[in-house]
Amino acid sequence: MAEKSAKPAKRLSSESNSHEGATAGEISALEEAFRKFAVHGDTRATGKEMHGKNWSKLCKDCNIIDGKNVTTTDVDIVFSKIKGKSVRTITFEQFKEALQELSKKRFKGKSDEEALQEMYKLIEGKGPGLTGVTKTVASPTVSRLTDTSKFTGSHKERFDASGKGKGKAGREDLVDNSGYVSGYKHAGTYDHKVQGNNSNDN
Repeated sequence: MAEKSAKPAKRLSSESNSHEGATAGEISALEEAFRKFAVHGDTRATGKEMHGKNWSKLCKDCNIIDGKNVTTTDVDIVFSKIKGKSVRTITFEQFKEALQELSKKRFKGKSDEEALQEMYKLIEGKGPGLTGVTKTVASPTVSRLTDTSKFTGSHKERFDASGKGKGKAGREDLVDNSGYVSGYKHAGTYDHKVQGNNSNDN
C-alpha cells in the first residue's frame, strides 16, 4: 500500500513543476523584451537596468502610451517614483512595479491582476522599433550629380553607355596593340570582311 500511495505524490510534484515552468516562460518573455529595450542605443548596457529614455521608448513602441489614459507625462512620473533617488535606471523588478502602476490607468475597467496581464501582453515578444531613424531622401541635386549620362570630358570616359564604371580602363590610357587607330569603330571586322570577299569570289 505504501508503494501505491507514493506514485500519486510524484505525479503531483511533476504537475506543479510544469506549471512553474510555464510561469517562468511568461516572465522570461517579458524579461527578454525588457533587455532588448534596455540595451537599445547603448553598446555598454548589460540589459539588467533601463534608462528613462528607453523606458519611454518601450511605452511608446508597445502602445502603453495611448494618449488618453496614459500619456508621456504619466510614464515619466512613474519612472521617477519607482527608481531610487540617486539612480538614473530601474531594474527588472522595478520595471514590473512601474507596469503595475501604469496598468491601473491603462486598463481602468479591469481588476489589478487582469490589467497587469494585459500590460504584459502588450510588451511580451516586442523589441525596439526603428521609428525616428534617418532615412535617405531622393534629392534632385544628388541624382543630377550621380547621373553618368550627363558627365562630360574625362569623367565621361570612365563609364560605359549603361553607366557602369570601366575601372582601370576609364582612368588610364591603356596601350592598344590591335593595329587599329584609337577610337576606330570597325576594329576587329577586317578578318570577317576578307573571309566574306573570298567566299564571294569562289
